[in-house]
Amino acid sequence: MKETGSVTRRNVLTAAAAAISMSAVRGSAANSAPTVGLIGCGGRGGSITKALVENTNARLVAMCDLFEEQIERAKKRIGVQDARTYNDLHKLLESDVDAVIIATPVFLHAEHFEAAVKAGKHIYVEKPAGSDVESCKRIMRAADGADRKLNITMGFQRRYAEMYLKAKAAHDAGEIGQINMAHAHFLKSGGSPRAIDEPRPTSLIDKSRRWHNWTELSGDLIVENNVHCIDVLNWFLGGHPLSAVGLGGKKEARPGDMRDNNNVAYAYADGVQASLAGSTLGSNGYREVHEQFFGTNGMLETSELHWRHYKGRDDDKLEKSTRSTTTDSMAAFVKRIVEGKPENTGVRGAESTLTAILGRMAMDARREVTWDEMMNT
Repeated sequence: MKETGSVTRRNVLTAAAAAISMSAVRGSAANSAPTVGLIGCGGRGGSITKALVENTNARLVAMCDLFEEQIERAKKRIGVQDARTYNDLHKLLESDVDAVIIATPVFLHAEHFEAAVKAGKHIYVEKPAGSDVESCKRIMRAADGADRKLNITMGFQRRYAEMYLKAKAAHDAGEIGQINMAHAHFLKSGGSPRAIDEPRPTSLIDKSRRWHNWTELSGDLIVENNVHCIDVLNWFLGGHPLSAVGLGGKKEARPGDMRDNNNVAYAYADGVQASLAGSTLGSNGYREVHEQFFGTNGMLETSELHWRHYKGRDDDKLEKSTRSTTTDSMAAFVKRIVEGKPENTGVRGAESTLTAILGRMAMDARREVTWDEMMNT
């Protein structure tokens, strides 16, 4: 495989546009800098807000979390000490912030999203939309009813990443022909196995601290984690699948009831099959995440780290990424607010989450489950 800078007219234009985008966001006048409130100050909330503060002109002015220690850790991580702090998200939403980042536990996304829409804030809500079908439907209803001036983005950051946009442009230009099959692969290592008979959390505080371990709160591995790859499948294949079959389970002894491996086959329109392999059984920090699309004239591979365009044995090019997908998505979010060019990805993001839930339901039922059957549950 040949590594290349892929200096083509398309790539030069794409790179130039990305550079202009980042420059425009940083260089906007101070009075156009959006003010942002962070709701949910855990690890993910801290990391995406740090990317926002360091790569855009947006100002973090408010932070909210149930736990004071989470707020203090996030302040140190982000490097912002003067933000107002809240323990009640409704109080933050009553303030004059322009936008909010919602990075709370998955089972709270729908409730918090609805409140932010009602408050009239621009919203960046972390994926997935929710842990079950009804919470996804709540997101869809709220997104449909939102003011069209609001910018609503769900945290599928690959949609805004330089490598993915280049691969999608190649696909849209017909460079690999018609896609006949696709594959997504999300393999990483998990925590050390430890047999603990952990009771299900019941209080809001306990659920908020231990939501990662329980399917009803997180959605399971395929929903909370693998959904990134699933969103890319839907993106490149032009919509959600018609049905799914799958198998999965829990091999290692860890707290809670989350699966640590799953294999799901999705049936899309026009007879296209897409397979997903997800696991936290990787060894010693191993991580491999990518998507592949096999067409009549070539193959595209997408990843946070690179994009690859295979045309034949002697024509196989790979370009490495120069920045993180999170940086790209935060810059795009702020740029749309500053320029007054909103998007609303609530329904689309919920559909990708529902695609993951469809796979979970197929594994639970050990048979084919259709999209319509899932939506009617």
